[in-house]
Amino acid sequence: MKINNLAFVGIPVTDIKRAREFYEGVLGLAIAEEMMDGNWIEYAVGDNIVAIANVGAQWMPSEQGTSAALEVENFEQTVNELRRRGVRFAAEPFETPCCHMAVVQDPDGNKLIIHKLKSEDEKGVCK
Repeated sequence: MKINNLAFVGIPVTDIKRAREFYEGVLGLAIAEEMMDGNWIEYAVGDNIVAIANVGAQWMPSEQGTSAALEVENFEQTVNELRRRGVRFAAEPFETPCCHMAVVQDPDGNKLIIHKLKSEDEKGVCK
């Protein structure tokens, strides 16, 4: 088997309107494509796609499900803005030798990682 690329990251939601308010209004993502009568929304994030969808009981949100890591330009500013907007944090900001991270939750409890890779001169030992 050879995997060529990441097609998309899909995030199940229960209320598409509420989810869009979070992904567009809070995170600032812009719609790349809308399908399935508005129940599948895709956002371009760099060269990748993050999709939110409400497709029924066969695919439901989970606090323990797959997560997407979103690379941000300014970690501290982003964390402060998310706090100001009342976003829930599942893991407070922390630092590794390679990066800064925090884990937030969307309105359905899905976890998203807010991530900022350190520059080469800031990095410690990364394994």
